[in-house]
Amino acid sequence: MADDPKEAATSRPTQREAQEALEKQVAQLKREINKINRTLAERAEQVLEEATGWYDSAADRAGRTTQALRSGAQSVSGAVHENPGTVSTAFILGAAVGLLLGVTLNASGSSRDRWFSK
Repeated sequence: MADDPKEAATSRPTQREAQEALEKQVAQLKREINKINRTLAERAEQVLEEATGWYDSAADRAGRTTQALRSGAQSVSGAVHENPGTVSTAFILGAAVGLLLGVTLNASGSSRDRWFSK
């Protein structure tokens, strides 16, 4: 009885039924796309809030660090203004120690390593 043309015609969907089924599928896909768009928008909002928090905390830390550096520089500057002789003496002593160290190391090295004699 499967060879009966009347039975085959009734089991096959009509063009109208096929169109309705496609429209249902399209509507379902649209709903799923809208759901995905909402989820993506929520995630983007969460990421934006996290990034804003990171930026704010980094800016706060940078501001505190800058303030600490500024106060340290002011205290060093104040010490130099109050004791100019001590600072210049320290620099002269450092230069003298460096010069003596350089001369000592140069005297102990061989003459073939001197860059200026080439």
